[in-house]
Amino acid sequence: MAKPEPVEPVSLRVATFNVSMDASNYLPNDKLVAEGAGALTHALADQHPQIQAIAEIIQHVRPDILVLNEFDYVPAEQGIEVFLKDYLAHSQRGESPIDYPYYFIAPVNTGEPSPFDLDQDGHASGVGNDAWAYGNYPGQYGMVVLSKYPLADDAIRTFRNFKWKDMPGALQPLKPGTQEPWYPAAAWQEFPLSSKSHWDVPVMVGDFALHLLVSHPTPPVFDGPEDRNGRRNHDEIRFWADYLQPHLSDYIYDDQGRSGGLAPQQRFVVAGDLNASVESTDNYPGTIAQLLQHPAVQAEPTPTSAGGSAHTPNNPHAATHTAGWRKRADYVLPSVYGTRVIQSGVFWPTVGQPKADLVSARQRSSDHRLVWVDLQLIAAE
Repeated sequence: MAKPEPVEPVSLRVATFNVSMDASNYLPNDKLVAEGAGALTHALADQHPQIQAIAEIIQHVRPDILVLNEFDYVPAEQGIEVFLKDYLAHSQRGESPIDYPYYFIAPVNTGEPSPFDLDQDGHASGVGNDAWAYGNYPGQYGMVVLSKYPLADDAIRTFRNFKWKDMPGALQPLKPGTQEPWYPAAAWQEFPLSSKSHWDVPVMVGDFALHLLVSHPTPPVFDGPEDRNGRRNHDEIRFWADYLQPHLSDYIYDDQGRSGGLAPQQRFVVAGDLNASVESTDNYPGTIAQLLQHPAVQAEPTPTSAGGSAHTPNNPHAATHTAGWRKRADYVLPSVYGTRVIQSGVFWPTVGQPKADLVSARQRSSDHRLVWVDLQLIAAE
């Protein structure tokens, strides 16, 4: 019997970028609820300079697969397709155009109204803190996957509707000083775990399937001593930690009706703005360690930048920061199985370097930085 042909390794660049392309970058706060849902569409049509800067950064770093956080969920022909055609396909300040033939978008929970007073302020507004996840309008802070490689569309899994109560040992928020649940029983029965969504998007890279595990957990702040956001952030990250281990993932179900987590010996990358840091005292204890110390996750080397280091020179973690507010929040974490890290980095030029103006302020591009990892996909040894 002839030996099977060896599978040649494939190298590619995977990145994540919180692009801050939600209405708060284009409208004053008093107009967000009434007009926010259309703000990105109008900004895209107007060749907005902040969006041009985002496109320039992407063209400069040139990822093969890219996760975008905070790209509002709007119809594709009014949103992501305009960004691809009118921005990325045109040179931005001398950078070469870049083409992503494949993309994935889907609804998110931010801004979806609930009938409950979730923040316990005596008023059920249906928006902001009383939405199923904080948002001024449905679709705020959405997510996108862009890829130069085909997506396995029939195998994509979304978990937007997975209920928080169905996670064993869920960190249900409690009223301070009591054992009484923070959320009313009727609300807890309906409460989704994902503040945006969780996606498993398989990308077909040559002979390899690479599972892109995408999410954007809620920030662990903007709450009170009940720590409702910190606890949700922890469990949104725990979802992936459990998803990667078959003996822990039996409870998981997706929006397509399929149960369980990722099968053994699969190549994956966990990517997105996880809003968790080893430095943060706002996170529930051990939150990001669930992934950084996970046996299936290749957490080193950590992407770094000279710009981050210079931004907070007295902080020993500064080179690893991915946000202007001085924390590592954005992650590209490949699997131990079937991948090798070649190099990695954070796009954060120092003052005086080319393109440093692009990261000078959130209004210029974003308060986050693009994080990238060059990987080699390899056959099982």
